[in-house]
Amino acid sequence: MKRQLTTFFLLCIIGVTAQKFNKEIITENGLQFLVGQINLEGLQSQPYSNWFQNRYDNYQPDNAMVDLFKEKLGEYEIKLFLGTWCGDSKRESPKFIKILEAADFPMEQLEIIALDYRKGFYKTSPTGEEKGMNIIKVPTIIFFKNGKEVNRIVESPLETLEEDIAQIVFKKDYVPNYAY
Repeated sequence: MKRQLTTFFLLCIIGVTAQKFNKEIITENGLQFLVGQINLEGLQSQPYSNWFQNRYDNYQPDNAMVDLFKEKLGEYEIKLFLGTWCGDSKRESPKFIKILEAADFPMEQLEIIALDYRKGFYKTSPTGEEKGMNIIKVPTIIFFKNGKEVNRIVESPLETLEEDIAQIVFKKDYVPNYAY
């Protein structure tokens, strides 16, 4: 009996702490957006697939550039902060994900966090993943190695996403837009 109670309590704790993916907010005026941790399923669901899928399908990564950083990129963990309501996020996020896939990046090393749009919650997530991360603009793509931030791409690349990723991965002098 004691073992069953312990198992029950552990399952309860796991259930309470487990992050729900693809939480959706619908405002009084009908604006829909995702908040918190999201995944590709969320981006490929309606109404987000209206902008995500088309931009993803139509983007052709620079495979020569991808081949340059492909091997080293797998050494990183990446956090992508975006707003499903944000034009810059809608433009850059589908391309970025397609580049990661072209590079055979282990997608379990990618965390996607959608930030809120509402007044009083602007650029926050329900579970606070943005806290201490100095998120000024979205999208913000943060590259981590061994648990430490290496660099980030903020709002848009300086050159192209592929070139900026290569600069970061090869530790070149790279200063993102809106330096933090």
